[in-house]
Amino acid sequence: MTLAIRDATEADAEAATEVMRRSITELCLADHNNDPKILGSWLANKRPEIFRAWLRQGGQSYLVAVEDGRIAGVGGVTLQAKLIETTGWNVIIENKPGGTGVVGAAIAAKSAPDGQTWMITFDSHILNPAFTPNLTYKDSDLFNVMQIGRTPQAIGAHPDRPYKTFAEVVADGKKRPGKIAIGVLAASQALVLMTLIKKENDVDLNLIPYKGGGPVNQDILAGVTDVAIQSLTSFSPHLIARKIRPIGVTGEQRTPALPDTPTLIEQGVKSFPSYSWWGVYCPAGVPRPIVDKMHAEITRAVRSPDVTQKFIEQFNMEILTSSPEAFAAYQKGEQERWFKVIKDNDIKAD
Repeated sequence: MTLAIRDATEADAEAATEVMRRSITELCLADHNNDPKILGSWLANKRPEIFRAWLRQGGQSYLVAVEDGRIAGVGGVTLQAKLIETTGWNVIIENKPGGTGVVGAAIAAKSAPDGQTWMITFDSHILNPAFTPNLTYKDSDLFNVMQIGRTPQAIGAHPDRPYKTFAEVVADGKKRPGKIAIGVLAASQALVLMTLIKKENDVDLNLIPYKGGGPVNQDILAGVTDVAIQSLTSFSPHLIARKIRPIGVTGEQRTPALPDTPTLIEQGVKSFPSYSWWGVYCPAGVPRPIVDKMHAEITRAVRSPDVTQKFIEQFNMEILTSSPEAFAAYQKGEQERWFKVIKDNDIKAD
């Protein structure tokens, strides 16, 4: 079926309503004459009631680009439930794990810009172009919608080790070069940060990369490694159980979850503030009115008292709900900083 989108009249829009309710994806992919950007913008501005029907009936697919159990997966389910409650939309979650988010990102990047596909992912996503030069997508194929929230990374020591602060780890590392084993997630911001810390503080620490956060935790709990760095979210249960001793956090300020644990900067360790974060992207070309509508609804959902409480209590998350422009600027700055560290130190993904 073909619609004359560029010369659409109100009568055309009325005729299109039922088609959109049945399958907006089919409408947008019918042929190259059907431009979803033009259609979405025209409907949002001229016929908002049909625009709402488009969103409500189309079925928003959220591609969660991480394995189940990490915050984007668990948090994505929470967000899904709240969006269904507040909007009536048919929100579907598809978990697409693999390659630090590469698999899900590739699918999202290649999806039609029709407002039906949205990706929730985490901070390693923006490092993938540096670690994986032959990606099947470009950063420009995805549009920054918002940062949902962030949490500092936490550095913990096995309780049998003597370290009370990370500064003590650095001091010991200078006395015993290469002897202190630190578990880090491969191809991650934690790996890049610890590499930077080694160089800036002139200390030889034995960084051991792992393919997943679970193995990082298993080995620090078993005492295989002396120290490990993870998102505060991942470490929290073990910190509460006192199976891991917190010795530093990577944010600009102390976190309410660990008020007695100083930041690396407080400890005199040369470093940059670093956070684990979770954000939303969509395929490039989604009409801005649709992006703005989704941004507004996700913000309303995330800032609902029950969701905010859950995100803070379960994930130690600082809620951000940043604008697309602020998110894009943040990503640009982070990539400029960390890509240089990766290149200068020849850091490999595995």
